[in-house]
Amino acid sequence: MSGRARLTLCALAATLMTSCALLPLVHPASWLPQAAVLAAVQAGVGMGTRRVPLARSLTVLAQLVVTVLLLTVLFAGERAFAGVLPGPAAVQGLADLFADGAADVGNYASPAPLTDGIRLLLLGGVLLVGLLVDALAVTFRSAAAAGLPLLALYSVAAGLTGSGADWLWFLLAGAGYLLLLLAEGRDRLSQWGRVFGGAPRGRTNAGLTAGGGALAPVRTGRRLGAVALGVALLVPAALPAMHGGLLDGSGKGDGDGPGGGTISAVNPLVSLQSSLNVPEDREVLRYRTDSRTTAEQYLRIVALDQFDGTSWKTSEREITAVPDHLPDPPGLNQEVQTSEVRTSISAAGWYAQTYLPMPYPAIAVDIGGKWRFEPVGRTLVGDRGQNTRGAQYTVRSLQVMPTAAQLEQAKRPAANVLAEYTQVPDSLPQQVAQTALSVTRGARSDYAKAVRLQDWFASDGGFTYNTRTASGSGTAAITAFLKQKEGFCVHFAFTMAAMARTLDIPARVAVGFTAGTAKPDGSWSVGLRDAHAWPELYFEGVGWTRFEPTPSRGSTPSYTRPTTPTDRPSDPAAELPGRTQAPAPTPSTGQDCPPELKRLGECGGATAGVAAGSDDGGPSWPALLGTAAAVLLVLALPLLPVLWRARLRRRRLSSGDPLDAWRELGDIAWDLGIEPDEALSPRKAAARIVRRGELEVNEAEAVHRVASAVERSLYAPSAEVGPASAEDILRVRAALLAGAGRLPRLRALLAPRSAVRVRWTLTDRYAAARDAVVRRLSSVRIPLRGRG
Repeated sequence: MSGRARLTLCALAATLMTSCALLPLVHPASWLPQAAVLAAVQAGVGMGTRRVPLARSLTVLAQLVVTVLLLTVLFAGERAFAGVLPGPAAVQGLADLFADGAADVGNYASPAPLTDGIRLLLLGGVLLVGLLVDALAVTFRSAAAAGLPLLALYSVAAGLTGSGADWLWFLLAGAGYLLLLLAEGRDRLSQWGRVFGGAPRGRTNAGLTAGGGALAPVRTGRRLGAVALGVALLVPAALPAMHGGLLDGSGKGDGDGPGGGTISAVNPLVSLQSSLNVPEDREVLRYRTDSRTTAEQYLRIVALDQFDGTSWKTSEREITAVPDHLPDPPGLNQEVQTSEVRTSISAAGWYAQTYLPMPYPAIAVDIGGKWRFEPVGRTLVGDRGQNTRGAQYTVRSLQVMPTAAQLEQAKRPAANVLAEYTQVPDSLPQQVAQTALSVTRGARSDYAKAVRLQDWFASDGGFTYNTRTASGSGTAAITAFLKQKEGFCVHFAFTMAAMARTLDIPARVAVGFTAGTAKPDGSWSVGLRDAHAWPELYFEGVGWTRFEPTPSRGSTPSYTRPTTPTDRPSDPAAELPGRTQAPAPTPSTGQDCPPELKRLGECGGATAGVAAGSDDGGPSWPALLGTAAAVLLVLALPLLPVLWRARLRRRRLSSGDPLDAWRELGDIAWDLGIEPDEALSPRKAAARIVRRGELEVNEAEAVHRVASAVERSLYAPSAEVGPASAEDILRVRAALLAGAGRLPRLRALLAPRSAVRVRWTLTDRYAAARDAVVRRLSSVRIPLRGRG
């Protein structure tokens, strides 16, 4: 393998290894094999054009054209000319898809679903970086500069990953770049033959040992690169001040031992909206439970108890080791009826959540791994990178069943509870408190006020459920929500919690999942679209109590129905006909369907069919390979004359036959517009080429030397063409190309006139084969059977 081919493969490998840093951002990872195939096609085109050879700028242009054609075929083939060439409609389609991808990046949390828009961004970005790396490292022979696009790709991946890029992706990216540098160094060393210091025995000046081993400078470079990469990985881990950088993939727990540490504030609301808007619902959890009212058993992840006017978030809390039996739930006394529930939960292999989804309030958790317990919020949080991916665990929890009377007669909470959980920021508009007073006017207890608020949001206030409403949890978002009366569960939850706090009712916002969907085997399936947020209000003697203000989502708690009848179903299971979600929009077709419904597959027709039939967000392997082959075939057709002409020239000049040399000279002149004349003798034909080509003295003498060699070979068979004949032909070719204009030179390269000889040869062979068949058939005698 040549040094340039080896460098091309290393550039391709470096690009793909660095692209692996994007894997945590999107699921599934089927885009990476697609990117590998497309990048290989792009690199192959570059390798082929460099062998022609073309000018450097033309090589990069050819690769860019291939990239555009590949993306057009994959994403806008139905709008392109002949399915390949991009026209205005195809360009507009790609632009729209690019805009959708940019919007999806902002809407979805990691790992985002592999929508067509995100797939276009991924494949286009990898191909663009691959083009830059190949151009810098191979075409322009500057592998060091090729590290800049690789660094840009890794930095984007690390910046978009919420917890920082994992060390493995940095290792792959660094190893790919190091591989590229070593390949270039080896190629340069083999060309120069430069040996630093004395060459030991058995070594040659080509930079390689007699057995193919690397010379000392190459080995030294490998060792230095490996040491530098190791230092880059180990130093950030060894210095505490460097936590939180691009390589920080640890969890949120900061404790050093089994008994201490803190948990930092998080805000999962953006992730929640992303989950509600996924194009295809995916199972997150599967569980079995002995609860009698599973529809009311929410799986709680975390409680947001701090409202600073900008957002709802968790307070920074102390975390401890997980005890065998969790402390008693705060505020719950023995007068309230409870029953113990056992739930066995299995998390999906792709679902990586730092907090552990559990029914509330849990009293014991059986789970392996590094988990910590946060007593105030009664949550389990992963420590040092621990998450829920593939976790299987069992939770024992209490099903708290207070009566309306117990909630109605609840005593005033303790002063410390009121002080912490009724705080509202000074920036909260007075409109919020005034609205809360207006809605609860006439209610005598905190419980009655809470039920009034719940029913006002759920049915009486004219609110509508819409997951496409802009997210936000600050005071401005609350004001906009009360004015527009449209939003999703987050808006309902944090607005009701804020209004409850203005009424001096302790409140916080819980985030997790609704009960999910019952399966025939008795298990329950929880999907991404079951993600939910709800308010929890505190009542002394009962503790933190769930309310459900979001219309058409979840289930209304039974303890809120008897005293304040509503239009909502009295049976909790009636609100859960299979999936606890909002009614699906009516399918529509045509141009009036909004892009949001198109992404969800709710537009009917072809769009819905495509969404339903795509499992991995991309074309099948046969379709992808067929597309790549078709694009290569389309690109190869214009290059066939170029490749044929270059091969024929090499064969003629290396044959040593004067007639082959003369034919090559004639075809060179013909390609540049000097038509051949078979009636002329070699000497007169040579004079014609000199005259028409306006050649100088040296080049004219070269033409006549080739003609003389042909005449000697024809009339003196013992004569041979010396080595100078090939040099003469190449000298004449260079002079003819220099004297021609740009367009004639371009035509001589891409569409040589002498290529018509291929058609002539095929025609002659066809005629000869036809004549041979006719002669053979005519020579066959068919005996006639005599009569009688």
